[in-house]
Amino acid sequence: MQSDLSNQELAESLFIINRHAKTAPQPKHLYEIKKQAIAKLLKENKARKVGLHFSEHPKYSKQHSTLLIEVGGYYFHIPAEKKDFDQLRHLGSVDQSYRNPKPKLSLSKAKRILYDYLGWKPDQAKPASTSYQSPPSFLGRQNITPWNQRHKRK
Repeated sequence: MQSDLSNQELAESLFIINRHAKTAPQPKHLYEIKKQAIAKLLKENKARKVGLHFSEHPKYSKQHSTLLIEVGGYYFHIPAEKKDFDQLRHLGSVDQSYRNPKPKLSLSKAKRILYDYLGWKPDQAKPASTSYQSPPSFLGRQNITPWNQRHKRK
């Protein structure tokens, strides 16, 4: 299926992955999908480096720049490498008035599309267990009586 994917489908899938990663409680896997897909798109000349932008979220109160990538009419930011500063022009601050178009695509379909493109198998691509683990009991108390059962009359 990999060769059947258009730049538009890949860009829409990247948009969905990126949007969900920004609000996910554990976004590491989603950002890894984005990183690998953009790297492959750049290598295949299906994406282009546009320029550098000042980051919206400076690290440790220090300004840094991110690399602006264009794929199928969509724009994404990724961390810039040292060589990017030598090869690309700096575009200044991010244009807040520009927004990518919003595709109608589910997260699961976006993941499937990018897994196919990257040659990943869904069962191998999932992160380590993300199941909920209950926090340790408060102050080491093991036997806590529920509030509604503390003063039951017999």
